[in-house]
Amino acid sequence: MHVKLIERQPTRVAYMRHTGPYGEPISRFWMEEVAPWMSTDGLLGRARYGISHDDPSVTDASQCRYDACIEVDERYVPSGRAQVTTLPGGRYAVMPFNGNGAEIFLAWRRLLGEWLPSSRLQLDMRPCFEHYPVDSTWDPKTGAFSCEITIPVAPL
Repeated sequence: MHVKLIERQPTRVAYMRHTGPYGEPISRFWMEEVAPWMSTDGLLGRARYGISHDDPSVTDASQCRYDACIEVDERYVPSGRAQVTTLPGGRYAVMPFNGNGAEIFLAWRRLLGEWLPSSRLQLDMRPCFEHYPVDSTWDPKTGAFSCEITIPVAPL
């Protein structure tokens, strides 16, 4: 497992929220709602983020919240049901990922369940997220994609 520690600057993002199960419904949300909004608002070709606010092992799947985010500048005014927020800056642990939706669940479990307990660090109150840089990849035939799994860390 290759994990690096980085300092991130605060990042202004526009987002749309999905409430419901993670997994395949999130993929459909990106394709059916987020991508058309990005196109309409001229947000294609920008870094994206996926924030899962709830742990599905604790929260009922129907109540899990997920924010699909796109980096925006200060001039951006949201349209439709989109909102704007700022991802907090600070120290984060980042693990590169390349695989499919089923595999990313296992990658999250390894980062949080194996790496974090041995790191002498702990999560803080900032959100965990997947970062999809502009050059991230997606293969529609296999469903494989690349991103950076990103968790906020602080000393124990």
